[in-house]
Amino acid sequence: MYAVALTTEAFGLTDVGRRRQHNEDAMLVDASLGLYVVADGMGGHAAGEVASNRATEVVRQHISANRHLLKDLGNNPTPDSRSAAAALIEVAVQRACADIYRTAMSDASKRGMGTTFVCLAVGGNKGVIGHVGDSRVYLVRHGQCHRLTEDHTLVAAQLKAGTITKDQAATSQYRNVITRAVGIQESVQVDTLIVDLVPGDMFILCSDGLHGYVEDEEVLSLIAGVAPADLPKRFIDIANERGGKDNITAVVVKVAGEGSSVSEESSEAQSRMEALRKIPLFRHLTYKEQTAVLSIATTRTYPAGREIVVEGQPGEELFVVIRGRVAIEKNGVEIAELRAGGHFGEMGLIDNAPRSATVRATEPTRTMVISRPDLMGLMKRESILAVKMLWSFVQVLSDRLRATNSELSEARQELAVAQAIAPFAEE
Repeated sequence: MYAVALTTEAFGLTDVGRRRQHNEDAMLVDASLGLYVVADGMGGHAAGEVASNRATEVVRQHISANRHLLKDLGNNPTPDSRSAAAALIEVAVQRACADIYRTAMSDASKRGMGTTFVCLAVGGNKGVIGHVGDSRVYLVRHGQCHRLTEDHTLVAAQLKAGTITKDQAATSQYRNVITRAVGIQESVQVDTLIVDLVPGDMFILCSDGLHGYVEDEEVLSLIAGVAPADLPKRFIDIANERGGKDNITAVVVKVAGEGSSVSEESSEAQSRMEALRKIPLFRHLTYKEQTAVLSIATTRTYPAGREIVVEGQPGEELFVVIRGRVAIEKNGVEIAELRAGGHFGEMGLIDNAPRSATVRATEPTRTMVISRPDLMGLMKRESILAVKMLWSFVQVLSDRLRATNSELSEARQELAVAQAIAPFAEE
């Protein structure tokens, strides 16, 4: 199976930096469990070190006791298994949060301690990212670098709201103010993201002691020609050369795999993303947001001749052709054909209205499916994504309205011409 053929190797390193007396960062590289963690503690008097190490250990224990949920995700990525895997990470971090909070409440010297937290938990060909605070996860794939986390900081919130510019953010006195951390309160909101794993992928987990000195656009040039095992030290050396004012931690996870099943799954994962990015509804989303949409999508396979949607029947799903070919039929007559990358049924994401045409597989066909309830759930959790999606809906409807008006105008002109020449035709 693909889950067996896919492997990961990981390397991590942490450093006190050039200005701190203690290293309050913690990390975990557990290849047997498939769990990789970076945590950046805070609190002073070694309390930050306690918080980051405790968070790492509590999360490790909880995931180890429930690792079957990650295996289920890799072996059978259904909506239920995805929800269970995401909940596993969230509950693990929540347990750590409550544990650290209780410890701080019982020890005055540790009052107010907390930690940022990012993790990558691997299950077969899927990965689950958990995130709180301003430590980060990057994905390097097919020669591009994508940040898969958003900083939970005051400055990041101001940037998202458009109240400050990127240049202002770089010099803001509030750039280190964190809006979420593990252990400061008894519970915390945890961001989770499920990603496909593709051979050749490289994940970089790091504390702000590294990314504070490295621009996102620099990452590709910094890792070029460097073996994964040597990257953590290279990152730490760069951060120290540029100031090293904070503790620095980097964990690098490299994905590998062999065999035809791996190649097939890798190709499909890439096709899913490429097809999604071409659909007007999703074109303006960031890579992280598009990944979030893919995480709620399912796949279905249809034999040749099978109806996928039926004219007149209600439907609430968008279909994207990944492999194969389908025919679009109106009143039993084929009016169009779609191949890989084509999509249909997008209006089902708005309401449960009857389908305007029948779509039939004309050869064995594999589709990606996004349902309205799942998309609505994602939009409720991700407000910025929701705004972008709604704006895209408006643009799509506007384009269709203009096209319809143009067609009606042409039809009126043709009718007027026909009426004008009718008397002469009769003569």
